[in-house]
Amino acid sequence: MDGPPAAGRGETRGTRRTPEGDQGAGRVALVVAAVTGGRPDPRIGPRLPAPDLVVAADSGIAAANALGLPVDLLVGDLDSAEPADVAAARDAGTLVEEHPAEKDQIDLELALDAACELGAKQIVVVAGAGGRLDMALANVAVLTRERYGSLEVEGWIGAGWLAVVRAPDRRLVAGRRGELVSLLPVGGAATVTTEGLRYPLRGEALLPGSSRGISNEVADPETASVQVEAGVVLVVRPEALEAGT
Repeated sequence: MDGPPAAGRGETRGTRRTPEGDQGAGRVALVVAAVTGGRPDPRIGPRLPAPDLVVAADSGIAAANALGLPVDLLVGDLDSAEPADVAAARDAGTLVEEHPAEKDQIDLELALDAACELGAKQIVVVAGAGGRLDMALANVAVLTRERYGSLEVEGWIGAGWLAVVRAPDRRLVAGRRGELVSLLPVGGAATVTTEGLRYPLRGEALLPGSSRGISNEVADPETASVQVEAGVVLVVRPEALEAGT
């Protein structure tokens, strides 16, 4: 059942103060995932929007540092963050919110919740590729939770880009001509109409477990878009960094 999370075993969730210099607006938040799967590709940096808020999940503090992102909030059980990185973050004025290791949420989810509580309306997750398969799947799955349904959610993971699109929203795909685009329904069937893709969909149903939406291509970068008329869809450009857009 989706809804406010139960407190983790031994977890404390006191009142979180707004980071210094931020007045609670936090409209665009960058959330940097832990680096257990490797650090994000440095080419991601120029493609990120200017943030109002930067939240690092555990060892995501190292990835944020590598990308030159000043972190407002570091959150997680800090089991994978280097102590020196945590100490340096504290010295730089970063708010550090440490949770017990025995908790009910992964660190990325804690970071997403924190960004929401600080007023984010658009969230861009940054993560490396590889690492544990279960954690990689969980990191993507958590982005699709209903609790984030009112937000614009996208992510850069490895060399790929993805966006969560919910009915009745429409999302521009961008990309270069011939670039791969896959559409994956989440949590049930989705009804989709596309423009500017090589294999058009016109109010067609995409079913979970079906490969119907896999390996489409950008035909017209000017008009490429996905309209979700029912359900939730992950729009994935697996080679977005290589496309240069």
